[in-house]
Amino acid sequence: MAEAIIDITDLKFQWTKDKSFSFNIPKLLIEKGESVLLLGESGSGKTTLLSLIGGFIPPINGNINIKKTNIGSLSAKQRDQFRADHIGVIFQQFNLLSYAKVIDNILLPLHFSKQRSQNVKNPITAAENLCSALRLPDRIKSMQAKNLSVGQQQRVAVARALIGDPALIIADEPTSSLDASAREIFMELMFLQIRRSASTLLMVSHDQSLANKFDRVININEILIREY
Repeated sequence: MAEAIIDITDLKFQWTKDKSFSFNIPKLLIEKGESVLLLGESGSGKTTLLSLIGGFIPPINGNINIKKTNIGSLSAKQRDQFRADHIGVIFQQFNLLSYAKVIDNILLPLHFSKQRSQNVKNPITAAENLCSALRLPDRIKSMQAKNLSVGQQQRVAVARALIGDPALIIADEPTSSLDASAREIFMELMFLQIRRSASTLLMVSHDQSLANKFDRVININEILIREY
């Protein structure tokens, strides 16, 4: 049996300020090296689940095992460090440092994780190689992130998530602002680099047209039990 990167059991979550909505996930297992698309409509809870897996918010009950570590039992500081070491995040709004150079945005995770920095022999070269692989032109490497197009910002966000080869990549609707042609190119480039790094990918989206690109597709309504 393959190693589980994500192993969730009896997970329960409820927003502190909105107790009218909560959910349970009895079981979710994602194996090492899998690419998994989590489908769901807006407001279905898929981004909340991604935030739980990323350690941005803690569960009320249950286990969220990432690489055999129950991150739900960690303190906020410990979750932050675990995420820095093991998880690359592609946010829906990219969350780039707008006034920092592209190359500095990509290198940012290495400043927070000794483990990921040890995976990179030459950080500048690694960042430049990711830029090239993602078809980012040389001229933008010294540009501020705020001066990039949306498509360029997305590719920088992918490079930042991948540097240092984290075990898990989580992506929140990264194609939502792209047209069909740009979306196809972006997905192809992202998958090429994720396979190169041998990372596991969990991506959430409402776009069912992406389904055939993934090893497995999960509809959030199949794993999540809502409580009102």
